[in-house]
Amino acid sequence: MIDKWFKNDNNIELAFKKLTNEEVMETTNRNAPVCKLRSFFILLTAVISVCTLQPNRANAQYSGHGLETVNAETLKKYAPPALSPEMSNKLKKMFDISSPGMGMLSPDKKTLYFTWRVTGQSHVWKIDGPKSFPVQLTSGVDAVTVSDIAPNGKFLILSKDVNGEENPGLFKLDTTTGLIEPLYREKKVQVSLSYITNDSQYIYYVANNKKPDAYSIYKMKLADKSVETVFDGDGVWYMADQKNDAEKILLVKYLGAKQNEYYELDTKTKALTPIIGQNEKEEYDVAYGAKANEFIVLTNKLGDFKKLYKLVSKSEKKELQPITADIKYDVSTFSIDDKRTRIVYNINRDGYTELKAMNAKNFQPIAIPKFPGADHVFAGKTTRDGSYTMVGIVTSKAPRMAYSYNWASKKLTQWVVPSAPEVDLSVFAVSQLMSYETRDGVKIPMFVRFPDKCKLSINNKTSCPVIVHFHGGPEGQSEPGFSTMAQAFVNEGFIFVEPNVRGSDGYGKKWIDMDNGPLRENVITDIEDASIWIKKNWTKENGDKLKVGVMGWSYGGYSTLMAMTRFAGAYDAGVALVGMSNLVSFLNNTAPYRRILRISEYGDPEKDKEALMKLSPITYLDKVKSPLMIVQGANDPRVPVGEALQIQQALDKKKIPSQLIIFADEGHGSAKKENQILEVGNTIEFFKKHLN
Repeated sequence: MIDKWFKNDNNIELAFKKLTNEEVMETTNRNAPVCKLRSFFILLTAVISVCTLQPNRANAQYSGHGLETVNAETLKKYAPPALSPEMSNKLKKMFDISSPGMGMLSPDKKTLYFTWRVTGQSHVWKIDGPKSFPVQLTSGVDAVTVSDIAPNGKFLILSKDVNGEENPGLFKLDTTTGLIEPLYREKKVQVSLSYITNDSQYIYYVANNKKPDAYSIYKMKLADKSVETVFDGDGVWYMADQKNDAEKILLVKYLGAKQNEYYELDTKTKALTPIIGQNEKEEYDVAYGAKANEFIVLTNKLGDFKKLYKLVSKSEKKELQPITADIKYDVSTFSIDDKRTRIVYNINRDGYTELKAMNAKNFQPIAIPKFPGADHVFAGKTTRDGSYTMVGIVTSKAPRMAYSYNWASKKLTQWVVPSAPEVDLSVFAVSQLMSYETRDGVKIPMFVRFPDKCKLSINNKTSCPVIVHFHGGPEGQSEPGFSTMAQAFVNEGFIFVEPNVRGSDGYGKKWIDMDNGPLRENVITDIEDASIWIKKNWTKENGDKLKVGVMGWSYGGYSTLMAMTRFAGAYDAGVALVGMSNLVSFLNNTAPYRRILRISEYGDPEKDKEALMKLSPITYLDKVKSPLMIVQGANDPRVPVGEALQIQQALDKKKIPSQLIIFADEGHGSAKKENQILEVGNTIEFFKKHLN
């Protein structure tokens, strides 16, 4: 459960959709993210190198990624335009809707530590009792998240990142004095906490300080900050779990976006024992079970949908034995507490999230509270003694509510209180699960939000403009639930459509694998078919054809560029945010460790160059017919800023009207609230101009 964030090109649009939920900030026991932004393990990206733009052509035109690759003149030229006071004020109210992160309880259960963006930047806060007054613990320009709390309760381990560079450092915050000291921060190096020992004297962490694409495991003595190497990694390695206070460590090595191997490391003898995944091309998520030599495994190896299994490693033939029911939905995430008492897991039912629990020893179901009307229910951090788990509930009309759940008394306690100043949440549009049909007869699920005045008539017709928002990933999934970003478009009179095209997560292995490598060519038309179907089926008889716009972040930005180039004319305007314009140059210049993971999804930039260029928007620039805006962060290590610059320069050379915005202090999507307002505001203004 530590992989999806760094494996995907992005789910940044979910950070926007659930901005007020702060879902990306805290992790569970095993450092396993459980929020619906899916497995947000902040081990992000590496190395910034020098970039020089070359003459426009369809091959790689730049090298490197990051702020160093853009000169001051270019940043000034493409700086984000100011919004009108009216738009700025409307969006500020919308993005001021705020709900703190689920957080983690102190060992004595009297204090909750959590992350909150209420100041406009991610910082760490605390409350000394349910619904008490929150106290801010960190400040400054760094984006700060809480990684874990020490077993003795005397300190927090924090992660700090600057301007979206995705090279976080580790810091220690004294919970008594509030003072912070650096533990490890090095330029162009990613470091992430893995574990704090039971005596609170040592931490284990992962860093790529030796090579950009190689991650090693380290142990630091906090008293003097002395460090020893626990495991020297060659490749993308992470610490997935530990047993007996890290006497044994479960390591995972990623070989592709959906391919990994697990090993057990004996930290005393340094013996490395293969557990599962070797010589396979399968995806696993593994944790230690309650019994000796037992592992809990989440995989879709034996069927179309992900299920939980137990694996006994000492049997002659390692056999996966199912412990969850055979249903046609994915078990999307799971976690097991430190005491190995119970397993909590989520089921992804057509984009809606259900929370379940079972006894970790006999795998019998454990009853948990029901939440009627909730779109998503998921678990957060469990205390080390296993007595409390944080639970988050999301509906379409309110930011996430966070509770602590006492497993013994079965009592739910609400800790944090969301706020929505000057905004009537009751008018928020509820997502409707619908579908459109492709040219080959496949039904594509889509979530649709309608403004009140734009709801479909009895014969399913409307005259309102439509925005089709494609998710990132590409293995992401658009979901229902509370979304200030989507509501901002609804408030302006747009029908907001979010498809889950073939290749999306949540619909089984066959569906998610349909766009792998050269297979993408067979289903890329899902992008065009969305607009074709909407215009055909929703346009009023004898009325003007519906105006349909397209947008998305990361892979959704790539989808937008494909919609506006290869499928020119299908959409009437497009906004591509942090999207890839040339798959060859993207793969050659994305962060080193990401290149390994992305090649398995898209193809090899050398071996598959011809196919990749056929799937690259820059190949089809001559076909552009409709207005296009491109938005990019200069610090982006995932989709380099060169991707935006090269397509803008090519469009300029061909005298094709387009607009480029570059945020100098952002990376893969905007994290600062003031920039998010500018990003979404300029997008809305662009669509109002060209679709109304």
